[in-house]
Amino acid sequence: MTNSPRRQAITGATAVAGVAGSPIGHSLSPLIQNAWIEAAGIDAVFVAFAPSPDRFSHFAEGLRGGAIRGLNVTLPFKEAALSVADEVGDRANLAGAANLLIFNEDGSITADNVDGLGLLSALVAQAPGFDPRAGPAVIVGAGGAARGAAAALVMAGATEVRIVNRTLARAEMVAGSVGGRSRAYPLDAAAAAFDGANVVINATSAGIASDDALSLPLEATPPDAVLMDMTYKPLLTPFLSRAQMLGRRTVDGLEMLIRQAGPSFEAFYGRVPPPEVDVRALCEQVLEARP
Repeated sequence: MTNSPRRQAITGATAVAGVAGSPIGHSLSPLIQNAWIEAAGIDAVFVAFAPSPDRFSHFAEGLRGGAIRGLNVTLPFKEAALSVADEVGDRANLAGAANLLIFNEDGSITADNVDGLGLLSALVAQAPGFDPRAGPAVIVGAGGAARGAAAALVMAGATEVRIVNRTLARAEMVAGSVGGRSRAYPLDAAAAAFDGANVVINATSAGIASDDALSLPLEATPPDAVLMDMTYKPLLTPFLSRAQMLGRRTVDGLEMLIRQAGPSFEAFYGRVPPPEVDVRALCEQVLEARP
């Protein structure tokens, strides 16, 4: 069943949560969260914020004391989000980045990272039988999203986590921060990183318009590897299109977005999302309508 969210009255008791990023106009998080809010009958609203790229810390500090319930945090603020928190969960601590901030009534801020939960859940949903322990995981990119993915895969028991990035020093920082059997590769050594990979995840925005900019040798991945792109606009990215042409199983970024939104909803409102709302269908409608 597909429900369209209806605009409901804002009251003095309306609970506010949101998503912060720059840019943020493309985000589907408000659509997802407000559809669940409407179906659950909660007096709440989920909105988008676009703080100045160099003012995120000031923005977050101003929300202390429970002015809003919390924030999902997206590019480019995931690492900055960690620095404003008073309490940091294990996932965020290992990742060195946060995508969820909870503003407590006592003025403290709690940071978590649910990107990894969404990533692992999406892999299982769209690549049935996927086991993160079955072999090495490769992550392309070294930003906040890559950090969350690397931490999740280390915690899930990947035999090795390989970080591929244009700037080797950045990849080395991520590999060093998540620990485990992690290793950094420069972009020109991507073929070596892909050798024997169980899963390859594009966690960089460089491939949104065209993965040619990444020069990724996807043919070096094993035939049974799963390839995932964290980007969801377009839903079938050039990265995923090439993977499918090679016969690889693929997982899209929309599934990850939806599945990380669930734990966020629960953190904001203390209940699981209503299962009767087909938020994927709602998101696909919007994506099809956008140029």
